[in-house]
Amino acid sequence: MLKTSHSLSISRLPRKPTRIHSFKEICEQRSLHEAFRSLGSFFTDQTSLQFCLDEVYSPLLELCASNRALSQGEQIHAQMTKSCAVSDSVFLSTKLLFMYGKCGSIASAEKVFDKMRERTIFTWNAMIGACVSNGEPLGALELYREMRVSGVPLDSCTFPCILKACGLLNDLRCGMETHGSALKSGCDSVSFVVNSLVSMYAKCGDLNGARKLFDVSSKREDIVSWNSMISACSTNGQAVEALELFGKMQKLNVSMNTYTFVSALQACKDTVFEKLGKEIHASILKSGHHFDIFVGNALLAMYVRCGKMVDAMRVFNNLEVKDNVSYNTMLSGFVQNGLYNEALELFHNMHGRGIKPDEVSVLNIIAASGRLGNGLNGMEIHAYAVKQGLDSNLQIGNTLIDMYARCSCVNFMGRAFDRMTTKDFISWTTIIAGYAQNNFHAKSLELCRKAQTEGVDIDSMMIESILLACKGLKCIYLVKEVHGYIIRRGLYDPLLQNAIVNVYGECGRLEYANRMFQQIESKDIVSWTSMLSCYVHNGLANEAFELLELMKEAKVELDTIALVCILSAAASLSALNKGKEIHGFLIRKGFILEGSVARALVEMYASCGDLENAFKVYNCVLNGDVVLWTTMINLYGMYGHGKKAIDLFSSMEAQGLVPDHITFLAILHACSHSGLIDEGKRYFDIMKNEYQLEPWPDHYACFVDLLGRANRLEEAYRFVNSMQGKPTAEVWCALLGACRIHSNKELGEIASRKLLELEPENPGNYVLISNVLAASGRWKDVQEVRMRMKESGLKKNPGCSWIEIGNKIHKFTVRDKSHPQCLKIYRKLAQVTKTLEMEAGYLAQTKLVLHNVEEEEKAEMLHGHSERLAIAYGLLETPDGTPIRITKNLRVCSDCHSFCKLVSKCFERQLIVRDANRFHHFKNGFCSCGDFW
Repeated sequence: MLKTSHSLSISRLPRKPTRIHSFKEICEQRSLHEAFRSLGSFFTDQTSLQFCLDEVYSPLLELCASNRALSQGEQIHAQMTKSCAVSDSVFLSTKLLFMYGKCGSIASAEKVFDKMRERTIFTWNAMIGACVSNGEPLGALELYREMRVSGVPLDSCTFPCILKACGLLNDLRCGMETHGSALKSGCDSVSFVVNSLVSMYAKCGDLNGARKLFDVSSKREDIVSWNSMISACSTNGQAVEALELFGKMQKLNVSMNTYTFVSALQACKDTVFEKLGKEIHASILKSGHHFDIFVGNALLAMYVRCGKMVDAMRVFNNLEVKDNVSYNTMLSGFVQNGLYNEALELFHNMHGRGIKPDEVSVLNIIAASGRLGNGLNGMEIHAYAVKQGLDSNLQIGNTLIDMYARCSCVNFMGRAFDRMTTKDFISWTTIIAGYAQNNFHAKSLELCRKAQTEGVDIDSMMIESILLACKGLKCIYLVKEVHGYIIRRGLYDPLLQNAIVNVYGECGRLEYANRMFQQIESKDIVSWTSMLSCYVHNGLANEAFELLELMKEAKVELDTIALVCILSAAASLSALNKGKEIHGFLIRKGFILEGSVARALVEMYASCGDLENAFKVYNCVLNGDVVLWTTMINLYGMYGHGKKAIDLFSSMEAQGLVPDHITFLAILHACSHSGLIDEGKRYFDIMKNEYQLEPWPDHYACFVDLLGRANRLEEAYRFVNSMQGKPTAEVWCALLGACRIHSNKELGEIASRKLLELEPENPGNYVLISNVLAASGRWKDVQEVRMRMKESGLKKNPGCSWIEIGNKIHKFTVRDKSHPQCLKIYRKLAQVTKTLEMEAGYLAQTKLVLHNVEEEEKAEMLHGHSERLAIAYGLLETPDGTPIRITKNLRVCSDCHSFCKLVSKCFERQLIVRDANRFHHFKNGFCSCGDFW
């Protein structure tokens, strides 16, 4: 039996190393499935029970660790517990601890560690490493202190983990203490410890300490040391030093790897380093280094940072393998460089290739959709984000709010904000700005108050949005309140100072605006432009030109915004010669005719009645945006060409441009001025239903005006009552104006009452109501309204007309006697009137004079209207046959309209009159408006 037993044991001995050797090979091939199958055979094959458990479980646990296979590792742990292989084996317990640490299960690692009755230096190192790699550097340092107290000797593998923990915590003091321990233990000469020390000092912001260690390192050929130092300089903003080290590596012929090139490319942070970045690219190509995904992505990022998207695209196209980082880098580059359509195209390409977009991809496409004003595309990507569960991301939520705000989709913007479970300062600032920018001013202020109750700190950026809301509401009390808040909090900065000047000007308080402007010590171009805008906005175009002269004296270089502003001043006065001077200045200074400059030029020429030059500028613009198209649509409407406006709107849609709120306002105005009722109703429905644009008060007012002009007053009134929100003063004003034209007393009284309730301080409303009452002969009520207006300290804006002659703007008011050539003008006007009466049968329409005076006095009042004085002066001072261009701040009355038609016929002059509503081209006794204005 002894012999038999002995022979059996001998015969089995060779099997043991053979089976274990083959099992190790399977583990080394990293095949979990094969390893588990082979492990099972050990336990089912009774002939293989004689084997060392350490040699079988050890490679298997390492395989689970390398594959991050936690569930399989837990199965092995359970099998080891059953076979009692782990209870007394320090080696296997350490392997288990290492596996749990690598798989991210720090709690399981701690349990194994706590149960161990005996621990080696390898056990402590494994546990410390698990803490560091799983984001618990404090736990790593606590274990390190416990280890030191326990008297466990340190080795070279301990220090890298501890130093990494110090770097993560920015704990320089602890790092220096660890450095001292490394010196005492003699581990400071070990290359990977030195590299860890360099990295620790760099992460703690002590680059001098890192550089000293690097410089005294004896093994200067160690690529890891070089890489650590280059990376340290790059991440700490010392790009020049990083690139100098890279150059020194090249001179010393130190071999480079992927990490070297990536670190050097990361140092090329902006256009200043563009040339060096290209040199590194050349070095990569010359070195024959494998163009792997990491280097490729670093090259992409470098070119994107330098704004070289063509070079970035070339690198991208040459990448054999592209991952999410590659696509996201290109998407970010396109968005940052304003190439939004290219970003959308790349995103579709990415999706088509089966690469799943992540949070960064979605973020960039939402931003691109917002910049393009493409709300439909933004909604699609929003839906994708919701399906993928990405909409809960704070940054994506904030970008969605911004996108919907830019696309004027206010309802969706509000819902996106409400859906956010977590909101930060940016969320509140974006939503408040979004409502303010989309004319929901009251909602903007409401959310501002809510933000304060939530404990959100109000800063300059949010105050700027609040001022925008105050400007929209024209509420001077709120502006003063905000101004006081700024002073109390000491938030004054140039940006807010300029904003306050602007908002006071918008609210019509020029004395405050001017005082604030004078208080700005260092006036920049924005300060001057803000004051310039105040004058233009308040109809003081002459004062704007005077301020322009002061700007020239102060040697302030005009920018695009200032030029656009002064072009608006020229447009408001119909000052064609001044406008042409500014156009010449733009050409001399090399300004490109695009964007706001092109739009302002088109508007200036059109406002001066020079449609030919307006179309020339329009046709010169290569890439017309939605705003330019909208400008042209609006101009067609002002000139009474409603059909052409509709055709242009259709062409714009065919070009793929998405109309916004202003575009629809322009097309509705065009339909209103041309009597296109059905078309106007259709576009109002398209705006709401197809483009999901919530109408502004202006749209509602325009729609009421559209119906009112066609004498569909009952339908207009039903529409007003069916509005979702409370009708604004603009809406009631439009209805009241229609009631005056069509003598609807009943609805006129309702509209009058509502108008005074909403805007008791607007003098224009009192004038309109007074005119409605006067047209009905209710002189007692007229007197009452006028007395109420007087008691409130309100004054009617007098009718004014302007004409440009000899490069000078001449202003006339009703029955004006202030002009130096006053006598000649009145003499000429009397002559013109007599000619019209005798040759054309002109008879003054005294019924239009809404004053309780005699007929003769009414006729005199009509003859003294400001546009007639301007026409008489134009006939005096301009050569025969030349057009006369006049601008008026109020609507031209019917009698003056007839007067102008007869002048154009009898005196063979073309009259171009721009009133508060539209343009009138009078020629040969006819007007371009077709008597519909």
